[in-house]
Amino acid sequence: MEVVQSSVLGRLLLPLWHWLCQRYEYSLLARVIRGIARGWGQACAGSGLICFVTREGCLSKAWKDSVLCRVLTFLLSIPTILLQKLYSAGKEVFEHSVASRIAFAVVEETPLAVAWLMLLVMVIPFKYWNNAYSFAGFILCFLLALCAGMRKRDFRLDLTFLGPWIVAFGAMIFVAWPLSAYPSLSTRFLLYYITCMLCVVVIVSTVETWAHLLRLMSFSSLALVVMSFAALYQRAQGIQVNPSFVDMNLNKGMPGRVWSFYENPNTFAEVLLLLIPIAIAYMLCTKSWFGRFLGLFSTGVGFVAMAMTYSRASWVGLAFAAVVFVVLWNRKLIPAGILVALVGLALLPDTVFNRILTIFNTSDTSTNSRFPLYYAAAEFLQQRPVLGAGLGSDAVRQAIGDLNLFHGKDHFVHCHNIYLQVWCETGLVGLISFVGGILWAIKKGCRAVATGSCDPVVRMTVIGGVSALAGTMLCGMADYIWNYPRVMLIFWFVCALVLAGVRVAGRQAQETEHVPAP
Repeated sequence: MEVVQSSVLGRLLLPLWHWLCQRYEYSLLARVIRGIARGWGQACAGSGLICFVTREGCLSKAWKDSVLCRVLTFLLSIPTILLQKLYSAGKEVFEHSVASRIAFAVVEETPLAVAWLMLLVMVIPFKYWNNAYSFAGFILCFLLALCAGMRKRDFRLDLTFLGPWIVAFGAMIFVAWPLSAYPSLSTRFLLYYITCMLCVVVIVSTVETWAHLLRLMSFSSLALVVMSFAALYQRAQGIQVNPSFVDMNLNKGMPGRVWSFYENPNTFAEVLLLLIPIAIAYMLCTKSWFGRFLGLFSTGVGFVAMAMTYSRASWVGLAFAAVVFVVLWNRKLIPAGILVALVGLALLPDTVFNRILTIFNTSDTSTNSRFPLYYAAAEFLQQRPVLGAGLGSDAVRQAIGDLNLFHGKDHFVHCHNIYLQVWCETGLVGLISFVGGILWAIKKGCRAVATGSCDPVVRMTVIGGVSALAGTMLCGMADYIWNYPRVMLIFWFVCALVLAGVRVAGRQAQETEHVPAP
């Protein structure tokens, strides 16, 4: 701050800023906004929704000490227990070996390995990436996590903070594969889901401090900068308008839609939707000037790239994510946020504003092409509601084709709806456990940030992750957000950030309770 104040620009602009702040403080606008904020805060404090979100349910209370949770945790931690016994038997050898000390120093930085791996997942172009790399990378991170617990007697791969719903969804994945109507088509999708499961388990089990969370957010923000600049470069080079991506009759004059590294503008927009709230959270909680600049810069270029995707579902999801973010961060800012949003709408380019106006226009070819997909999925679910077709869009597409249920102009790729697609793949129980798991993570995150003992970095990590998940789940009502396995992995990475933040917040609360009073 001293550098800014002593600079030429600072000496010119700071007096103007202080003058504006003084005039605003006693203005009618300030009094109106503060009054609205007080009324909003009082209404939220007593609302049923807030009470539901902040109240811990019976299932959540019972899960931690349940027999099922303890048994599953034990089975998953058997390799770690064996390694711990090996370490105890040869402790002197391990402690006096230079090689073993170096090895322990490496494996105990598993969150750093995950950060680098996710950076590669996010920024390597589509044509150079193989999803087997993600699988192999998280197998390695899983092995590192097992070895990291070798010297920690109480270390276990944690299922407590995953919750019963996510564990149930993982179980349904393994059930849906052998029961698939087309097992050969479902096999590779099983590997995609296993990769995501390993990502969640490794992050939740190995992230132990706010510094680990900060590092993961910083790498995510860096990835956001790289992919957004790739999109800006695409626009600078020029992109031909693809008629399959946009209705040219309703969107005249709209330029080509950017896709960065993801081959599809909607897919790229979904990645931006997941990462922009994380970057904002990182900007607000980091203490370093470089970190704040990285967060601010990544957010700015991310918003520009999001606008250039012209992805309407992701725009709506990002707007909802912004509302959730402000509500969790500081509800008093909601009136000011509404004013900023209205000003932002007025400043939007004509092509973006016209694109927004087509969201509810059923004559848009992109919109009305979804209805045959929904009808086909609904007819299929009437025939196989409990089991579904099996894992993966290939199995669902094959099943609907064999039953001749799709009668649209184009061919059936997926349901264009995350909830219908998960139901068609894993059956009714899979859908319930998936939705329950994400809502459970969101609810646990809201409860964690409501406590006064939550560390600022942990709190902002959870807020960013919860808002990203909420916006993406809304976006998923109009699109299948897991069409690309890498996007599915990024989705579960953000979910893991929330759960890891909840776990760290819980540990901090316990430490605060055990600190003796002065």
